[in-house]
Amino acid sequence: MTKAQQLYQQLTQRLASQLRQHQLEQGEVTIEVAPADYLAVCKTLRDDADFAFEIMIDLCGVDYLNYGRDEWNTNATGSGFSRGFEPATSGRLRFGDEVEQAGEQGQRFAAVMHLLSIKNNQRIRVRVYAEDDAMPVVPSVCELWNGANWFEREAFDLYGIHFEGHPDLRRILTDYGFVGHPFRKDFPLSGHVEMRYDPQKKRVLYEPVSIEPRVLVPKVIRDDNRYQQAQDED
Repeated sequence: MTKAQQLYQQLTQRLASQLRQHQLEQGEVTIEVAPADYLAVCKTLRDDADFAFEIMIDLCGVDYLNYGRDEWNTNATGSGFSRGFEPATSGRLRFGDEVEQAGEQGQRFAAVMHLLSIKNNQRIRVRVYAEDDAMPVVPSVCELWNGANWFEREAFDLYGIHFEGHPDLRRILTDYGFVGHPFRKDFPLSGHVEMRYDPQKKRVLYEPVSIEPRVLVPKVIRDDNRYQQAQDED
């Protein structure tokens, strides 16, 4: 039995009532817990000698909006290439546009954490979904792992996930007065505002973005007569 299999067995035996999901794939153990059980499970993973996950390697936010969907119908033939003209996902949306959401409510935003146990030489991935998509809130683990402070601030800044109990939850990467959360799937690629320096007013101005959304067509190389000459030359 491998260490991952042993860890998976221990988790299912001792924390089964607190786990929403648990899986072992490619030698990696992943568990999903409810926000109400998140801190209790994390404390057990840190303090119990059988787990001893004393190090938090990483914590990030995830937006599962339209997870598994794509606006491209990539059907390449010798006569043409079909593509999506209407935005089925959020890649070409502008501020104020809405896109149909797929998936269950309360299953859009999640915090994903990776833990390491040096003592037992094993790793685990822990995921917790926010229950409310409009105001995603999950507990902070700063009291368990001090290193989570800046990671949770980053997830708040980029995804808008609020970490309840965080000692200093504020933006860490974007500028002062930034509108929105840039890693959300419904955030426009061109952003909401653009800035420029006005030499007459002698200050930086923030204005509505003037860039029109573009259709980014994937590059497709077809094996047909248009490329036969180049192939013969090669």
